[in-house]
Amino acid sequence: MTGSESWRPGANLAVLRARAQLFATIRQFFAERALLEVDLPLLSGAFGSDLCIEPIVAQVNGAPGYLQSSPEFFLKRLLAAGSGDLFSLGHAFRDNERGRRHNPEFSLLEWYRCGWDEQQLMAEVEQLVLAVLGDRPVVRESYAKLFNRAVGLDPHRASVADLHRRAVACGSWVDATRAASLDLLFAELVEPALPAGLVFVYDFPACHGALAVVEDDDNGLPVARRFELYCDGMELANGYRELTDAAQQRQRFEVELAQRQQAALLAPPIDENFLQALQSGLPPSAGVALGVDRLLMCQLGCNDIDEVLPFSWSRCR
Repeated sequence: MTGSESWRPGANLAVLRARAQLFATIRQFFAERALLEVDLPLLSGAFGSDLCIEPIVAQVNGAPGYLQSSPEFFLKRLLAAGSGDLFSLGHAFRDNERGRRHNPEFSLLEWYRCGWDEQQLMAEVEQLVLAVLGDRPVVRESYAKLFNRAVGLDPHRASVADLHRRAVACGSWVDATRAASLDLLFAELVEPALPAGLVFVYDFPACHGALAVVEDDDNGLPVARRFELYCDGMELANGYRELTDAAQQRQRFEVELAQRQQAALLAPPIDENFLQALQSGLPPSAGVALGVDRLLMCQLGCNDIDEVLPFSWSRCR
């Protein structure tokens, strides 16, 4: 954004007050449930290996550092150290984030519940979001059911070739892999068909396990025990029943890093501190990250993230 008006904030005073109230509501919600709020670093010497997330790199004492895309690894290190249930409410960073729903710096709420599974955590996410938004219809559907309905293929059983063929038919180029084809088809065909209100999508394909437990469902098919929450078609939250096996997690990181290198993407070092925390004993738990700016957009009926941020990146240059 340029010109004589670019100095002005994107959010007006009423929105700034609503934003402050939202933060207060979130903190009160967790205070009533005795979760510990923790203040975590924004910089780290390592970064996650997710193919869909690009880091913002900084120079720190002559060495590369990375602005964190999520407080996840720090939170899990605290869990492994015996913190108990906890949450973080702060800023996160991702490069190449642009558009009506994206900003390279954004507010993220993340929390963890020891001894819970993803179904229990979905219920608490629902309680928080409805406390903010008021009464809304709520639907819970498996990834497979939604995908089959919109795409006409079983995401767990369909061949990679069939998924890729269907993805290319959507008019976009996509890598000939199961994960990439599923991502494109979900974004192009499933998300636009989601009903209004809150929609929880659970039991993702195993290739989308990331940091989640993967286990067989009632049909004997491996599924990732993770969920995503959408509000009126916009993704709000992403949660997992957390993988606690350090060896499995290292293997997943190594596969993702090899894929990043093959795609000529930056390949940051593996976070060895995080893996050591898993090795020491991460308690069985479920965790979720929720986009606070998007939640405020839903609450106020805003169509652009610039409307709910004091200063989006377009106003910081």
